[in-house]
Amino acid sequence: MSESTASIVYFINFALAFILAVYKCLALRRDPNPTLALTAAVFVTSAPVYILASPAGYRAVGQALNEPSFASLPVYLGILAVFAYTHMFTFLVDQELRENRAALRRRITAWTLTYSVAGILMVVFFYAADLAAPPDPLMFNTSFAHDPWVVACLAVFLVTLTLGTLNTYWRCRRLTPEDPGVQHSLRAFALAMWFVFGYALCQAPAIAFAAAGNHSLDQLGLYGAVPGCIGFQIMCYGMSGSAIGAWLRERRDTKALQPLWDLVVGGVDEELAFSARSARSRRVTANVTFNLHRRVIEILDGTRALRPWVTRDATEIVYALREDRDSELSPLVRRLSDAELEAAATAVALRDAAERLQTARDTWVRLGRTGRPQPQGVSAVLPGEDTPAGEERERLLLVAKALSQPIVQAALLNLREERVATAVSP
Repeated sequence: MSESTASIVYFINFALAFILAVYKCLALRRDPNPTLALTAAVFVTSAPVYILASPAGYRAVGQALNEPSFASLPVYLGILAVFAYTHMFTFLVDQELRENRAALRRRITAWTLTYSVAGILMVVFFYAADLAAPPDPLMFNTSFAHDPWVVACLAVFLVTLTLGTLNTYWRCRRLTPEDPGVQHSLRAFALAMWFVFGYALCQAPAIAFAAAGNHSLDQLGLYGAVPGCIGFQIMCYGMSGSAIGAWLRERRDTKALQPLWDLVVGGVDEELAFSARSARSRRVTANVTFNLHRRVIEILDGTRALRPWVTRDATEIVYALREDRDSELSPLVRRLSDAELEAAATAVALRDAAERLQTARDTWVRLGRTGRPQPQGVSAVLPGEDTPAGEERERLLLVAKALSQPIVQAALLNLREERVATAVSP
């Protein structure tokens, strides 16, 4: 691996870690909790590690501190810290340990002491070594393997890293959390730990041979960074893949609900909105989960405000089209699932109610009246009003999608024609 290739790989990992660090820190600010704090710590720590590990960063630090090989120490301490945080994460998601606080504290304390002692020993051994020779950013392990203090430092690092990653793998394979997102993360962690273990397997023989004066395996140690980088990327996916997927779905759903919001809130009474301006916000830093929940609540409030203008013929027109064998729309309507049919009926009823309300308002203004117009007659029950709260999001997404469907447009046209026919009939 050349220095230019290593720089590209390390910069990609740095960019990945930096973006996820910002994302997790914003999430932690909104919802402080230990597991999210550990996840944020992983990326906050790993971002500078990859900058320091890159040849340019390595040399820059060495020149700035007048210690050419100094960057190796924070890089290895940082790597150990990153996988220590990941290890601790598996304790916090273990339901059995969470129910036994004493056992949880003992496990965390024992491993924290293990990682801490290893870090202290690495610092002591590193500063006891003679590192005066010109540095090679990618070959530190084998270049200085002739120094027993360097070998001792690397031995502590690799042994601790191996024990930690293997224990993390074992725990990931053993745990069976109910949350599918956590299950997905643990499976990814398990795979990542094998790659990190591969890094240790490449480094150990290369260092051992170099310490004995045989540098034939130096390239094996150099390429050991490859599985380490792959393991980190897999771990990034495990820690953020499901969360980012959920974030993207929530952002997509928030956008998909916008037409329905515009109809029943923006077109009825924007005072129903927590903030009409923020309801249309597309900021990446926005709390998407909060915005989505708020949008669902506002739409339900707007629907209730519009409900007095809903008529029975509007709620039944779609169902009537399904039963009307002579209608050209009947085959199309019959293809809809029950949920889609209900959504289409709701969409027709809401669009018709919004039109009736706007017509009444225009008439009210034209007549110079004050206050608000009131509907005539008895309002009808909207389809889907008895939907459980946990299923409202999916139902409203179907309604929002149905608003612009040709079937809804045709049903509205049929509804208007039937009303005109009824009005002119003797």
